[in-house]
Formats: sequence, C-alpha cells, structure tokens
Amino acid sequence: MNVVFLGAGAFGLPTLERLTRDHSVRAIVTQPDRPAGRNRRLTPTPIAQWAHDHLAGAPVYKPEDTNDPAIVDAVRAIDADAWVVIAFGQKLSDPLIADRFVINLHASLLPRWRGAAPINWAILAGDRTTGNSVITIARRMDAGFVLDRNETAIDPLETAGELHDRLAAMGPEVIGRVLAAHEAGRVEYHEQDESLVTRARKLSKADAVIDFSRPASECRARVHGLNPWPGVGAGFRDETLKLARATDEPKDESPAPEQSDGAPGTILDAERGLIACAGGTTLRLLEVQPPGKRVMPWRDFAHGRRVTPGERLIGAETC
Repeated sequence: MNVVFLGAGAFGLPTLERLTRDHSVRAIVTQPDRPAGRNRRLTPTPIAQWAHDHLAGAPVYKPEDTNDPAIVDAVRAIDADAWVVIAFGQKLSDPLIADRFVINLHASLLPRWRGAAPINWAILAGDRTTGNSVITIARRMDAGFVLDRNETAIDPLETAGELHDRLAAMGPEVIGRVLAAHEAGRVEYHEQDESLVTRARKLSKADAVIDFSRPASECRARVHGLNPWPGVGAGFRDETLKLARATDEPKDESPAPEQSDGAPGTILDAERGLIACAGGTTLRLLEVQPPGKRVMPWRDFAHGRRVTPGERLIGAETC
C-alpha cells in the first residue's frame, strides 16, 4: 500500500520503520526543527532525523501549520491509500483529511486516558493494564472510532519511559492489522463509550512532587509515572534528591511489608531504603539520582552519604 506518515515524536519510529519495509511510504509530514540542548541548536524531530538517515526519495514536509492551504494541496496530491498519524502534535483540519483513510495510534485503551499524557496517567492512576488504540480522526481529541487495539500488563516496577518504549514497539503490529483490514475492505468501526472517558492532561514541572502522607502504592506510582519527565524530587539535607524507582512490595527475602509509625518521609531502614508513608505503609527506594549525578542504587547512595534511620525525605504537602 501507498502510505503518508504524519508524526514527530519517537513513539512513532518503530511503526514508521515497519511501514517502510511492508509498504511504500510516499511522504512524511513532521514538525519543524526546534532549538534544543544547552546551545539551543536547531534539531530535527526524531521522525525527520530517521527519514534523513534511512528514507531516500520520499519528501519530508516540516510545516508550522499542516492546515496551511499550500501544505493541504501538496499532501492531498500524493497518491496514498492510507495516512498514518502517530504523536504528530498538530490538529488536522477537515479540508486536509476529507475523503482520506486516516488512522491514529494512541497509547491507551480508549476511551480511558484521552489526551496528551496517557502513558503517564495510566501509571499514576495505578492501572494494571494499558495498550494501544488505532482510531479515526475526530474533531474532539482522541474521540474517533476505535478500529483495533492491543493490550499489555503494566509491571509495578516499570517507569513511564520504559512503558512508552514497549507500547511504541507494539505499534507496528496493530497498525499493520488495520492497514490489512482496510486493503481487504473489512475495517470495523467501534464507537467509544463516552461514560467511560478519562482525561490525561499534559504534565508540567509543577507535577514533579511527591507526598509521603499518601499510601506507599500511590507514591510508587508517582515515582514511576513521572519518570523520566518531569521526575519526582524530595528534599534531603538541603538538596533535591530525584526518586527514580521504588516499590511498595517487599523483596523476596522479606516475609511481609514493613509497617511504621514514623512520620511520613522518615527513613526507617537506611540500608534497604524504607520510607514511612500513610497508614503504616512503606515505600522502598530502589534507585535515586543525586544533584549532578547519574541514577544509582539507593544502597550506594546511602553508603556514600552515610544515611541514618530517622532522617527524613521532605515531599510536597499535597500531591
């Protein structure tokens, strides 16, 4: 099949790579190069960079506004059987997509988690499963018909960054099934149940907080759901310590979860990284990142800083 690919973020790379093997990618539409890094050097999107390195011959468009009439005319003139949209970042207008088979890969089991940060919010909410949905484009965000989806369990130790990469790797399979169904004329369209909609709002640096007066399970979900960005920090000895990975379950050698009467944030066991949380629950820190350092095991950090029981991590008053 002839395909036009619209995307910007790295989430779409595995699918784009597969499309170039199984189909003919006739054009790529992505975002403009943006300043990045300390030197604010103009940097292409991951999609544009991959196309430059691996895809010769197909035009790459980088419009500020994909709905500009000149871009609309250029893209619609391309001979394509389907348009695949993944992590594109611009709203597509009716004049652009009218009369085209346009599908979007969204990283949640819709209608749960419509919005900008579905992977993060699935972890933050303590969901046990998530997945990808292939949908049509609708005027309301992520409200189109569901054409297919695939599902996976969320590991309690999995960060949002790791889940992002796993879901991205699952994208080619479900997109491939929808394209095959379209070619065979047997695509099935399923309406979303509006009563089950949840919203995955965009995250900001203001979210990079933790509240140890909440249960340990919620604290663990916050650590993982905000890793790698915006991250979760806690005050320790007049510095901000980034919490990178944690668990609210005991290790195999522990017969039962630790219980505590200590104030929230109190270090109960410096060797094992046990932190007091609400209701006698205990968070076990596995990995942390001191200022200016790389992520390291808690035990290495505790030994290097000579952490002692009774010291306290200071989180936010509210989560």
